[in-house]
Amino acid sequence: MKSELCIGLIGSKFMGRAHSNAWKKAGLFFELPLQPVLQVVCAREQNSLHEFAAQWGWQQIETDWKKVVSSPHVDVVDIALPQHLHYEVALAAAREGKHIFCEKPLAMNTTQAEEMLHVCEQNKVVHYLNHNYRRTPAIAFARRLIDDGKLGRIFHWRSAYQQDWIVDPAFPLTWQLRAETAQAGPQWDLNSHAVDLAHYLVGPITKVSGLTAQFVAERPLADEASSGNLHANALGEAMGKVTVEDAALMMVQFKNGAVGSFEATRFATGRKNALTFEIYGSKGSLKFDLERMNELQFFSSDDGEGCQGFRTIQTTEASHPYAASWWPPGHIIGYEHSFVHAAVDFIRAVASGSSIEPNFASGVQILKVLEAGLESALTQKQVVL
Repeated sequence: MKSELCIGLIGSKFMGRAHSNAWKKAGLFFELPLQPVLQVVCAREQNSLHEFAAQWGWQQIETDWKKVVSSPHVDVVDIALPQHLHYEVALAAAREGKHIFCEKPLAMNTTQAEEMLHVCEQNKVVHYLNHNYRRTPAIAFARRLIDDGKLGRIFHWRSAYQQDWIVDPAFPLTWQLRAETAQAGPQWDLNSHAVDLAHYLVGPITKVSGLTAQFVAERPLADEASSGNLHANALGEAMGKVTVEDAALMMVQFKNGAVGSFEATRFATGRKNALTFEIYGSKGSLKFDLERMNELQFFSSDDGEGCQGFRTIQTTEASHPYAASWWPPGHIIGYEHSFVHAAVDFIRAVASGSSIEPNFASGVQILKVLEAGLESALTQKQVVL
């Protein structure tokens, strides 16, 4: 009986590091039906790839992703690439019968996403879309509270995803700021996370009104060889046009009647990776802040008179999702642990032949909302899904 799951990772930058760490740690802290094997890592730059593989423990390197996808020694294709590269790799992997662990956003548009989903279903492979924030203990516990009826009927969702890494107009024109490689700005990159969480915690979205803004129209061309985790050097004095939005807002209505708002921006000076959401219901409310990711704020109207108020729940108890596999209560975990949890759940899904969420079907629904937001911003009309 097979006891290992051989991983082929495509991409060795920010997400490549996060995914490598997840595969390495998964079997050390969790009991798994299959042990992940870091079989091969693929990227274009061979010199740095040798160093990356040695640091993280990958057995082989490759510069041609097609060889990884077709390799008989690879069970899982892990796509840790910019979104404009997801489509071709995912289709090829599914046709080869490989299970797929894919970074978000899923694709450049819903047409691509729907085809990716169809080919995965046709070839009966497990497909996972890595909206890893679902797998922080606090957010998973929030879902448990909602399912247990602690909030009652949900009325409001409010979220904001704020960063500041491009406030300086001298920041170069990296791939994230060009529509041909990013499709959109924070609406795609940041609001994809927020919409996934809204779907997970509140439900499907049926109506969307959007607004976008661009604050810097031109930037110095980027030296892509120097580009890294939200930093890059300019090639020189040549300038290029920014072809995505700098900020995006949406007002939405959910299928269950709740209403919500989304803000996503890269111009929130002082905010590095601030994702917050609030949920208000007839019996209680929740508030989460990624910069305090082990904490969940909870209000319950069931508390006695004079004792009501928001309480802070430290989601580090053994009874909280995922927490029992880590440290004693009160010993917090971090951003990277959500990737480990994703790897663990994915491996279990592959071993059992079951599905996992969010998956490519989830990705299709997320992109429909994001596209509706951009369409509404362009036409200045509400879009009904």
